[in-house]
Amino acid sequence: MEKEIIIVDDCSTDGTRERVKEIGIKKGVKVKYHDRNRGKGAALRTGFTSVTGDIVIIQDADLELNPEEYPSLVAPILDGRADVVYGSRFLEGGRSGLPFVKYMANVFLTRLSNMLNNIKLTDMETCYKVFRREVLDQITISSDRFGFEPEFTAKVARAGFEIYEVPVSYRARSNFEGKKISWWDGIKAVFLIFWFRFFD
Repeated sequence: MEKEIIIVDDCSTDGTRERVKEIGIKKGVKVKYHDRNRGKGAALRTGFTSVTGDIVIIQDADLELNPEEYPSLVAPILDGRADVVYGSRFLEGGRSGLPFVKYMANVFLTRLSNMLNNIKLTDMETCYKVFRREVLDQITISSDRFGFEPEFTAKVARAGFEIYEVPVSYRARSNFEGKKISWWDGIKAVFLIFWFRFFD
């Protein structure tokens, strides 16, 4: 199976930018750069403009989620069960490793999203969202930061795409290690779940 790797450097300042340049030259990887930090959603939009393959896998650079699980993530798409696959840290067989407060926040946001979008997920906020390339032709993403998660979920649900979940393992990263999401992002997520369901 042919693969393409697209790296988006969101104006990192820890030496990653230089390392990414080396990888792009040596491995033939597509590399995109932001001249200022714009957030996860903006980085994903930049990456999406370069996608040419049939299936898109979103992978955060911190490797809290394990790329060795790609085969189980793409399987429901390859066998026709799904258009979009979420890698859930909370399904049986998965492993979350989330602190209790963050776990409860995720449960609340996921259940709210489920109720408003008439879907049934266990982990709306997961990084692992895998989907057919055609999905990008039917939805438009506007969020710059972590609002991508509720926006993408609301829009694929509204478009009628078949959504599937598979369990994944997770190695939680601490704020000391550079974790960027905060309690304020959780508050904004509540607003965005309502916004993208009723007003967008």
